[in-house]
Parts: sequence; C-alpha cells; structure tokens
Amino acid sequence: MTNYSETEGKQYHLQVGKGDVGRYVILPGDPKRCALIAKYFDNPKLIADSREYVTYTGTLDGKLVSVTSTGIGGPSAAIALEELVMSGADTFIRVGTCGGMDVEVKSGDLVIANGAIRMEGTSREYAPIEFPAVPDFNVTGALAAAAKALDKPYHVGVVQCKDSFYGQHSPETKPVSYELLNKWEAWMRLGCKASEMESAALFVAASALKVRVGSIFLVLANQERARLGLENPIVHDTDGAIRTAVEAIRLMIRQEES
Repeated sequence: MTNYSETEGKQYHLQVGKGDVGRYVILPGDPKRCALIAKYFDNPKLIADSREYVTYTGTLDGKLVSVTSTGIGGPSAAIALEELVMSGADTFIRVGTCGGMDVEVKSGDLVIANGAIRMEGTSREYAPIEFPAVPDFNVTGALAAAAKALDKPYHVGVVQCKDSFYGQHSPETKPVSYELLNKWEAWMRLGCKASEMESAALFVAASALKVRVGSIFLVLANQERARLGLENPIVHDTDGAIRTAVEAIRLMIRQEES
C-alpha cells in the first residue's frame, strides 16, 4: 500500500513509525486525555501530535508502552489501530466514556465490554455483519482483575456502538426514529450495559489484523435511570478507568513474563 505521509518512515495520519510506540497502547478518544494517561508511565515523551491523534510513549515495569488518542467514532479509531499495528503494537485497551443503559449501571461505575453491537458502519468494511464484535479474552480478563484489585465498581457485558451521538440522545427528531427507538428497546431487553462509539470497529478490525483489543469505560450518566427518576449525577472523572487500564497492562506484562 502507498504511504501518503510527507515524512518517510512515519504513518500518514498518526505520524509515528517503527520504534516510536510500545507493544501495549492505551486508546482514549480525547487527545487531551493522553497527557493525563502518560503521567502514569515512567519517562513519558510526546512522540507525535497530528490531527486528532496524539501519541506519548514511556515505560511500565521496564516495558515500552504508549497512549494514542483516536478521536470520536469507529472510522478514526480503526485508522489509529491500523497504523499502530504497522508501527509494531499488538495489544490495545480502549479507555473512554459511555452512557449507561442497564438501570443497574450507575454514574461513575466502570463498564468492561465483552462484546459490542455493530450498529455502526466501520466494522462492515472489515467483516460481514454476521461476524461478532468481541474483545480479546485475556485483555478483558486483565481489565476485570484490575478493576477488582483497585476496588472499582464495574460491570462486564455487551455495549452498543453507534455512529450518531444525537441519534441516541434525541432519536425522536430523526426521520428513522422508528428504527432507532425500536432497536434501543431491543438492546435494553437483551441486557446491554452501555452505549458508546468505538468498540465494535476496534474489535472487528482487531480480529482482521490478528491483534488484541479490550475496552473499559467510565459511565458518564445513564439516560434510562434519568427517565425513571432514579439518581443519575453526571460524572466526568475518567481517572478510575485510566488507572484500571494501566494496572491491566501491568498484569499482562507480569503474566507474559512468567
């Protein structure tokens, strides 16, 4: 494939290359979260700042690790994954925010995805719709073990992935409201934990690329709890999700070394 980058040896969108990133990469959406995550690394260094993609690299337990932002949604997340894999990474943890759906999922809780509903478009360019969007088992297990070790309230389950934020939050204003509302009801009846925008694309792309991906989210709020008049504060602090992802990487490093 042609590399359209102006800089030889660097990926077109991320502007990183071989040796710039570690095997393990944390993937937030927001570029501003990268510096916050990099503070948990030893000797972090800004590697690249290109478009929505900001990359820092440092070490954890002596192993090279990185953080790269993906922006919002499946298309930009899949680009980040592809270019990081071409740069040598093979294990990824998506860290972000989500909206709770199950009424037992409360603001401030963590959700760890063990599957994703492919109600988005990016994954369809990697696999037929019949193919499931599932994370790596070991990465998911490490995230659950880390959340438990850090005593964080967490849920493991299926998340719904979509392309339109406002299709979720004001579906009745959309010409296809009949589909959005009916499917939302179906996802809830099936026990879906939360809604977000990247995991389905990342899970399916990772299957195609033969790499490992897991996802963990802070529950920002839960619109279903609000609808029922239940307690539903808005929580923005993602530090618990970040710390859980960092600890999960430490666990995987120790497991793989032993």
